[in-house]
Amino acid sequence: QVHLAESGGGWVQPGGSLRLSCAASGSIFKIYAMGWYRQAPGKQRESVAAITNDGITNYADSVKGRFTISRDNAKNTVYLQMNSLKTEDTAVYYCAGLGHVDDFWGQGTQVTVSS
Repeated sequence: QVHLAESGGGWVQPGGSLRLSCAASGSIFKIYAMGWYRQAPGKQRESVAAITNDGITNYADSVKGRFTISRDNAKNTVYLQMNSLKTEDTAVYYCAGLGHVDDFWGQGTQVTVSS
């Protein structure tokens, strides 16, 4: 099993920044990539960004140029730096460990962008 623990959510005004962290533990050898997803009220969960074990990244078009995903392999931790936040970024953000067989999910952290 893989356990993912997120932190760093909260409230921020439009234009502000937040950094999310996701610490992985357990059978992390099962994971080939880590990702961040989000789900806003009344909407489906969507992919935000992902990073492979080799460091290859991809982003949703809506966050390109504003969000940066990175990882610290020594700490088994993935980060999502979110800059120039917009009200439409408000959602519960989930960390995901993408496996060859199963995917693993964190409990989610709320990000609220409002004035």
